[in-house]
Amino acid sequence: MKIGIISDTHENMDKIRNAVELFNREEVEVVLHGGDIISPITAKEFSQLNAHFIGVFGNNDGDKLYLTERYKDIGKIHSKRYEGKFGGKNLLLIHEPDMLDALAISGVYDIIIYGHTHRSEIVWRGETLVINPGEGGGWITGKATAALLDTETMEAELVEL
Repeated sequence: MKIGIISDTHENMDKIRNAVELFNREEVEVVLHGGDIISPITAKEFSQLNAHFIGVFGNNDGDKLYLTERYKDIGKIHSKRYEGKFGGKNLLLIHEPDMLDALAISGVYDIIIYGHTHRSEIVWRGETLVINPGEGGGWITGKATAALLDTETMEAELVEL
């Protein structure tokens, strides 16, 4: 299964549009957003996805009620965490990396995806693949990135937007 991963888009509509084009071109089945979407207006761009959308709220997401409403036809934004099974792999999606090391070594998750730091990371911690796609918005580092993951091979790559 091919998954598109993005986080910290911070309402950068041009970069969101680029990410949607990337995810559609790569024919991902699901897009996971690690939080800090920021505004409900972003739903307009994310609605162009040919994949299901699953996200978690970040510390900067404002109007959570209206974000939830605007995204209901695209997918769902969860409160703090989302746990699911993709391609037979147990996955955890969070925004802030609280207790990340403990979660990774727990053996519960095959994949942990997080955001918040605006720093990309694709690393194995024990038997768990940990991915931070960096910042989708590119506001802080000047480099907007997303990630692609193949759950069959467990290979992930960072892609500049």
